[in-house]
Amino acid sequence: MRARFLGIPELTDVPDVAVVVDVMRAYTVAAWAFARGAERVVLAESLEDALALKARHPGWVTLKDGSPAPGFDLVNSPALLRDTDLAGRTVVQKTTAGTVGALAVKDASLVLCASFVVAEATARLLRQRAPREVTFVVTGGGGRAEEDLACAEYIAGRAAGEDAVDAAPYLRRAAASRSADELRTGVREGSTPEDVALCLELDRFPFAMAAAVEDSLMVLRQVALADPPPA
Repeated sequence: MRARFLGIPELTDVPDVAVVVDVMRAYTVAAWAFARGAERVVLAESLEDALALKARHPGWVTLKDGSPAPGFDLVNSPALLRDTDLAGRTVVQKTTAGTVGALAVKDASLVLCASFVVAEATARLLRQRAPREVTFVVTGGGGRAEEDLACAEYIAGRAAGEDAVDAAPYLRRAAASRSADELRTGVREGSTPEDVALCLELDRFPFAMAAAVEDSLMVLRQVALADPPPA
């Protein structure tokens, strides 16, 4: 399996298989939403689109980066979401980088969204699919966010069958990243310092997450390892 690592601005073609990585915090939060019972996560193109979906579907739960805002139910923080009961709910998520990255590759045949909390499940799904090439979309920092690149490189190693790959150096890189520092020091609104540890919980959840277009919406769903990869 050949792996390439690109930032969102560097995407010039439609990949066959894409893994969109956002560790701090979009795809850690999405994984927690599934763990708290969410049926699906709709990845919105803009805040306005998220609010329009909420207006049409009042029972849906809206989530955004930054501080709380009218019309939004939650913020993009695993610590602030993990006690929320989302059983059977649809969550609409709009973030600065993670959702943008997934929408940028929506025409790929397989789009996985990942972070450390679903790293092994994502790698195992890639091993099942066995693509010749995987494009890892490093969403933060124009493709240079250290936490996202570290996670992408770790998943790529595991997907390639490198059983001896040690997660510790990759987690250390993420822990020392600018994003982690901003979360610890409270620079980012709508988050807590506790988010850092939650974003670095390796393999916290046993499922992968795949996104696909459904009725004109980009919808993220959890994929159990026993399930076949999406066609």
